[in-house]
Amino acid sequence: MGELAVEKHAQYILSVEKRKDDFESLVMEHLRLNGAYWGLTTLDIMHKLGSVNPDEVVTWILSCQDKESGGFGGNVGHDPHVLYTLSAVQVLALLDRLDAVDVDKVSDYVAGLQKEDGSFAGDIWGEIDTRFSYVAICCLSLLHRLNKINVEKAVDYIVSCKNLDGGFGSIPGGESHAGQIFCCVGALAITGSLHHIDRDLLGWWLCERQCKDGGLNGRPEKLTDVCYSWWVLTSLIMIDRVHWIDKNKLSKFILNCQDLEKGGISDRPDNAVDVFHTYFGVAGLSLMEYPGLKPIDPAYALPVDVVNRIFFQK
Repeated sequence: MGELAVEKHAQYILSVEKRKDDFESLVMEHLRLNGAYWGLTTLDIMHKLGSVNPDEVVTWILSCQDKESGGFGGNVGHDPHVLYTLSAVQVLALLDRLDAVDVDKVSDYVAGLQKEDGSFAGDIWGEIDTRFSYVAICCLSLLHRLNKINVEKAVDYIVSCKNLDGGFGSIPGGESHAGQIFCCVGALAITGSLHHIDRDLLGWWLCERQCKDGGLNGRPEKLTDVCYSWWVLTSLIMIDRVHWIDKNKLSKFILNCQDLEKGGISDRPDNAVDVFHTYFGVAGLSLMEYPGLKPIDPAYALPVDVVNRIFFQK
């Protein structure tokens, strides 16, 4: 098993931001704010956040805000969406610059997306998904504004998306999927509602996601993918069942997905790398206490020291 190529990955992340005209940059243009979160969080986990200019980052993030609604778009001039709004808040939290935004303006935008049944829309167009429930709850919690929504209804809606296999779907009756499970378990963890989960039943479904190559998939009969190192591991940690998988095999799988020449991590060995999988690979290793990496909080998807600063420092 090789080692994590920290320097190579840091160089790769920094180079992606500088390249504006290649294929990877063009296909990510609509979610560049998400990309900033993935890249900067990876740098911080690897103790490399000092490589970026925080003032430049904050200025760019604020330029992505829709001044009328308070929400953030995926790039400058793009429509606001709760997904990009959380990424903006997470990056500002990472840089200890939440004071740069009008917290009530941002939280009013997020809270305004809650529906009568407790669910959340992603934006003004109204798509409903448990991803948006997690994103809204996480965002408002980081801003200390959970009181702006009906938390009880939000929890009840998430519980209504629970399935007979112990997992959760995107809507009531939706197929269980590791990504949705992370969102629902994370939201229940943040709101102190994990008692709604059958930990053994869900833990068994999640640990069955580990395949022969050591990697994890998102649902039965699917291929392994590095990103599920995050979705599955975090959920297992939050329900205290992470000891049900083979961490050594999973670590080997992630490390085998590295591009040791140019940096970055791919979804599977020998595939093209991207910032998304680089983040989830490094974050997955952090969850497994890989040497030299900062610990990351499984519910808030931010380094533990950042979360502690937000909730425990006066």
